[in-house]
Amino acid sequence: MREFFITGTDTDAGKTHVTSLLLKLLAQHKKPAIGFKPLAAGSEMAFDQLVNADALMLMESATVSAKYDVINPFAFAPPIAPHIAAKQVGVTITLDKLSAAYSTLKQQGADYHLTEGAGGWALPINNTDYLYDWVKAEQLPVILVVGMKLGCLNHALLTAAHMQSLGINCVGWVANQVDPNMDEYQANLDSLKSRLPFPILAISPYSEQTPKLQIYKSLLNTLDLNS
Repeated sequence: MREFFITGTDTDAGKTHVTSLLLKLLAQHKKPAIGFKPLAAGSEMAFDQLVNADALMLMESATVSAKYDVINPFAFAPPIAPHIAAKQVGVTITLDKLSAAYSTLKQQGADYHLTEGAGGWALPINNTDYLYDWVKAEQLPVILVVGMKLGCLNHALLTAAHMQSLGINCVGWVANQVDPNMDEYQANLDSLKSRLPFPILAISPYSEQTPKLQIYKSLLNTLDLNS
């Protein structure tokens, strides 16, 4: 069983986009894979329950199916920080609840489990804990999505430094070109390649058509797709 946690340098870095592409890559290699979106804000009512567009995208991209609340156990309507949204409706998110939900997900028959975070890396889940505390407790390897835009160098390097301080196993990063008009895109990309302490796995170029990944051998090695 292979497990990965996909985080981003900030909100709208492209976590869902990249996680979906990774699930589709696994599907191309005929690997049983499932996505997990434990926390989602900005959800809407459908079929008598709150559903989130990001979680639905992961469900559509996966080769293993499960009920919606297995994929997204905590869904909130307001598009705000999940711990604040949870407090508004009297819900407390805890590390134990997240682990219990993840245990349920791992019973769905997939060989690959891709968990997408929420917001950026340092996301509070309650008054004391952060989502990264759960990632560390579960010992999940991390893939960092860098939203390629102004400020990405600072965001990426600070995130990487914090991961290292916690002893997190970040297996690599993906450059997601969110801004097609970014000045000196290639120079920023080269700077990140030379400064981040883990390898680049893939590049997702900006596209208004069918999105694709420019895959590095390091990604195939990480996902064990060489055979």
